[in-house]
Amino acid sequence: MTEAIGQSNGIRIAKLKYGGGGDWYANKTALPNLIRFCNENLRTNIRSQEEVVEIGSPHLFSFPYVYMTGHGNVVFTNQEASNLRNYLLAGGFLHIDDNYGLDPFIRREMKKVFPELSFMEIPFDHAVYRQQFRFESGLPKIHEHDNKPAQGFGLFWQGRLVCFYSYESDLGNGWEDASVHNDPEEVRQQALRMGANLISFSFTNF
Repeated sequence: MTEAIGQSNGIRIAKLKYGGGGDWYANKTALPNLIRFCNENLRTNIRSQEEVVEIGSPHLFSFPYVYMTGHGNVVFTNQEASNLRNYLLAGGFLHIDDNYGLDPFIRREMKKVFPELSFMEIPFDHAVYRQQFRFESGLPKIHEHDNKPAQGFGLFWQGRLVCFYSYESDLGNGWEDASVHNDPEEVRQQALRMGANLISFSFTNF
């Protein structure tokens, strides 16, 4: 029998703490619920509680998957941008989840990380949509926001997806406890399945 992913090395995932005044700490129940879903459905053995890692910390390199969310301003120092770049080039994976209002700030700051790259919409046949759960039409729509379609954008380094940016979807809200947003269970399941795909994809590259 093959060993469960992460069972032998205690894989951990983390939420990214950043400066600028934005609420990096939003969606408090999201990652614990996603971890539980992955452990039950993907046979992962991720530690049950999320960790918090600062963007400029050397501990960033301990996590195969790092989650970033918020509604407001984001500012990376030059050292932080360099650290994040090195983490991503070394095999790390950043999931940026716009919790509404993050878009102009994160696009500006990620240019500090990869000035030579721009976000590209990820084609629906990309592997990130075809892990254990298939999403034939790409990123699921969880919350309305500006009534725009959900879009998955990516930064690709030498053909490898190093950063996934979920826009106009709000996956993290769908991961939260059902009582937080009162989303229908099928909507929550879609969010959790897509999150599980991101976790699974990040583990294959780390």
